[in-house]
Amino acid sequence: MKLRCVAIDDEPLALEILADDLSRIDFLEVAGTFLSAVDAQEFLNDEAVDLVFSDIRMPTLSGTQFLRGLENPPMFIFTTAYENFAVEGFELNVVDYLLKPIPFDRLRKSAKKALELYRLQKNDQQKDAFFFVFSEYRKIKIIESQILYIEGLKDYVKIFLANRPKPILTRQNLKKIETQLTETKFYRVHQSYIVAVDKITSTQKNSLMIGSVTIPIGGLYEQTFNKKYYPR
Repeated sequence: MKLRCVAIDDEPLALEILADDLSRIDFLEVAGTFLSAVDAQEFLNDEAVDLVFSDIRMPTLSGTQFLRGLENPPMFIFTTAYENFAVEGFELNVVDYLLKPIPFDRLRKSAKKALELYRLQKNDQQKDAFFFVFSEYRKIKIIESQILYIEGLKDYVKIFLANRPKPILTRQNLKKIETQLTETKFYRVHQSYIVAVDKITSTQKNSLMIGSVTIPIGGLYEQTFNKKYYPR
């Protein structure tokens, strides 16, 4: 198991050192490095990230302002040269607060703490898994067991649920929402479709049925899907 993380610091040398140290931690995947929280915010709009290492005192948008502005924030570890931000950091329920210069062993210990917290959260979610999406100016709770399938439409997705006559439309891409789903319960069968495996009623070589709805199986996904669900 690896945590996808990003690093943010407005000082190029500090960012380079942090990114290099993070790349040496075997259970972390560094998905991006950013010299400003503004750039990181744009990245997080499209990409799913588990953990953010962020400086606090930065121009335009501080680390704490950045965290407060996120709808569904990932885990945060603050890195800073100033002790006086510690109280505010922990009020925001961050995983840890690291003072620069950061010894590698201290950084790894902090990342390990995040990994353990992530595992606990995943175990709790799988008992009765759900997540929230923003739709029609409000947050809507999506319970995994109610999902039939999800259709991607460029910057939006439609989530079709067993207990709702109309799909929920939310501004996310399919790749990002896929990371929020329990991996063993859902399958990407097409560039534009994710299906709930237990809701599949029948399959053919190039398509499957969920109730009366036909969903295509894309060429990139056909071989692995058919090998698993359409044995000859």
